[in-house]
Amino acid sequence: MRRIGCVVLGMVFCLCLAGNAMADGATKDECVAKVKEAAGMVNDKGLEAAVAEINKKDGKFVWKNSYVFLMDLDGKMLGHPMSPALIGQNVLDRKDKGEPGKLLFVEFVDLAKGKGEGWVGYMWANPGDPKPHKKMSYIYRVPGKNYLAGAGIPE
Repeated sequence: MRRIGCVVLGMVFCLCLAGNAMADGATKDECVAKVKEAAGMVNDKGLEAAVAEINKKDGKFVWKNSYVFLMDLDGKMLGHPMSPALIGQNVLDRKDKGEPGKLLFVEFVDLAKGKGEGWVGYMWANPGDPKPHKKMSYIYRVPGKNYLAGAGIPE
């Protein structure tokens, strides 16, 4: 009986730790707010100032397990705090890690040009982790501009 009690307590403890770890992740609402804040910065302070802030690893557009990225609608990555090697690159040929035929960034651009905003699900390897994980990113076209801002969370 004592063993069962210890096992149950151990399981409860592990579930509490897992719940706390999940609570520390970014939320959909946070992604939407941060992306729209970054888009507003493009319009209010200019592209150069927005890109400089987005590219800071310790800036206001990096939080919990998420970050904002910025690209133009021709597919050029303008701002990415976690993968600076992508900056200046055309990323339209990059494919979803789980669905090889899916051109992920083309989907981002099409969404921005069409509806102007929304969520896209995909598989992606996070910086420092080669294993792809399910993610979803909120994509938002900067009002009146040919740019999109996005931020993702694990699915």
